[in-house]
Amino acid sequence: MTARKVALGLAAALVIPTTASGCASSGVRSSSALFLTSSPSAAGSAGASGVSGWNRHRFLGAYDKRKNITRTASPTPVNALVGAVFTKDASGDHFCTASVVDSAGQNLIITAAHCVYDPGTGQRSDLVFVPGYRGGDAPNGVWPLAAITVDQSWAQSGNPDMDVAFAVVQPQGGKQVQQVLGANKLGIGQGYQRRVKMTGYPSSADVPITCMNTTSEQSPTQLRIDCPDYTGGTSGSPWVTDLDQRTRTGTVIGVIGGYQQGGDTPDTSYSSYFGDAVQALYNRATG
Repeated sequence: MTARKVALGLAAALVIPTTASGCASSGVRSSSALFLTSSPSAAGSAGASGVSGWNRHRFLGAYDKRKNITRTASPTPVNALVGAVFTKDASGDHFCTASVVDSAGQNLIITAAHCVYDPGTGQRSDLVFVPGYRGGDAPNGVWPLAAITVDQSWAQSGNPDMDVAFAVVQPQGGKQVQQVLGANKLGIGQGYQRRVKMTGYPSSADVPITCMNTTSEQSPTQLRIDCPDYTGGTSGSPWVTDLDQRTRTGTVIGVIGGYQQGGDTPDTSYSSYFGDAVQALYNRATG
């Protein structure tokens, strides 16, 4: 695959103020992908369905048919939480992917550390997050990054087990990004085998792509997933599980990055495992 790398990948975090900036994507197969599971309250009996008409039985059937198939991501509320990362504004080329993650400040996104910080030269500046970017449009606004938090081991030596970054984005129109779009929860210690939906923005395309599959253990500190066509620009794509049909949000348990900075082939991707060190990084980003 085209390299998903921008730079290389435990303990204290480095918090860096930054200035503003923005992203793009590539479709593979048309058709939308649903990854909605019923929450315990919405699941009810086997025949019950939630707001969208999806229950666990229907979801599992659809999952089996669609797993390991990459397609164009539809402009849904779930996919609106994912955006492209650009420099300065949305008029240039997007080079990475990020997504909104729940925080008390309602202003936090998650991506790969190598998207925002190069251990050789330092942080990238003038970055912007463009959620829901599609065909040159920014339907959900352009959100400049105000501060970036990476682990000290990444900042010093590009530790691939901490190829994760959190960034605060500036409010727009008097509102925080989570107030506008909602947010996925951060999942810590979720294990190695989870059904996930992975959505991201190839730098060669103008729409996001999405794929569902089950993760596996690459190593005790790395996750792996097999989904085709995740080329350059998809670094930082969230791996989301337990999507709730009522809230249209889920739990992010990984982002493309880590081993080989996300993978040296387009059909297999990696993520740093989200354990205690990632929780500590999140705590510093939100503290």
